[in-house]
Amino acid sequence: MNQFIAVAGFAVSLLFCMTQTEVCPPSCNCKSLGEMKGLHIDCSSRKLTEVPALPVNTKRLYLQNNSLTSVPPGALDSLRSLEEVKIFDNPWTCDCHILYLKLWLEDVSAPSLANIRCATPAPMRMKPLGQLTGNELGVCKRLLPIKCLEFFWRDLILIAGAIITLLLVAWALKFSKNFEENELSSLLVPPILREKLW
Repeated sequence: MNQFIAVAGFAVSLLFCMTQTEVCPPSCNCKSLGEMKGLHIDCSSRKLTEVPALPVNTKRLYLQNNSLTSVPPGALDSLRSLEEVKIFDNPWTCDCHILYLKLWLEDVSAPSLANIRCATPAPMRMKPLGQLTGNELGVCKRLLPIKCLEFFWRDLILIAGAIITLLLVAWALKFSKNFEENELSSLLVPPILREKLW
């Protein structure tokens, strides 16, 4: 009985994993490229403003002619078997937020990167994304989350406390050393000589 439950559980989890990796985004057309060969995902000309969740077994991805302005960091990292990407003809905002897409395309599909043109800001209009440098894209100023700031202040207080403690210990050791030398010298000098010396 236990073996049956284990096998049934394994089968359900395998079925769940298979359906998770082969789910077609609702706004796209998907075609199987054959068993174990992956999927062709066509999300072109759908007026998409963000990249949909994509199956991990995507081989061909068409996102051209939409309303994409950027891609969130990590959104495409699970597409490890990707062979073809078409992502041109979107109104890309070429600022620091596009850097993830630029770097991802440099690794995955340099020809696709060559076809991407910036729409905004005005100084970048129609410039190829692949030719822009990090300086031209600007620096994103990220505010640290509140929890990080709490840790920062806590750590700063702990460091300051440790430094003060070390300084006090060093001062106490120096003071005790001087005290011991005075005590020792007073013990070694006979009382008659001590009166004459002091």
